[in-house]
Amino acid sequence: MGRFTTRLAFLALVLLAARPAPAQTAWDLGKKAVGGAAAGKLEKQINTRLLDESRKNQCSFKTDSDELAPGCDQKARRLAQAVVDAKKRLEAAGVRSFKFEVSGHTDSSGSAAHNKELSQKRAERMRKELVAKGVPESDVTAVGLGSERPLVKRDDTPAKKAKNRRYEVRVRL
Repeated sequence: MGRFTTRLAFLALVLLAARPAPAQTAWDLGKKAVGGAAAGKLEKQINTRLLDESRKNQCSFKTDSDELAPGCDQKARRLAQAVVDAKKRLEAAGVRSFKFEVSGHTDSSGSAAHNKELSQKRAERMRKELVAKGVPESDVTAVGLGSERPLVKRDDTPAKKAKNRRYEVRVRL
């Protein structure tokens, strides 16, 4: 073989080795779409249950603090059990990449910056309660949303303000 032919053959091998991997087959894409739809349905079911449990098991905080009012222990225990059950369902379905998110919310009283900070502290406090009651620390995060997502618009009465001061737990896939 001549020098030119050898170089040409070498160049052809380099180009073949550098080409991208073949695209996924239609079967692989179909399995992924069906799996994604099933995971989405499971996520929705779990979040419905977690939201319901969050609302049934609301702990009160002392005014303008992240200190829990008396009587929270059993509520936090039930909420933690709901999170542990949700984790088992996700793992049984083959879902491995998820986080549980505790979001803190405030009423519209006070400044937005203060509410954001207070809601973060309260969400973090509930995250710690869940961890203390059996939820793996690496599975749960806390986020403070302040008064950005009120349940009741125009919280102009004490009862409406109380509904907006809450935390919620959900799973994020």
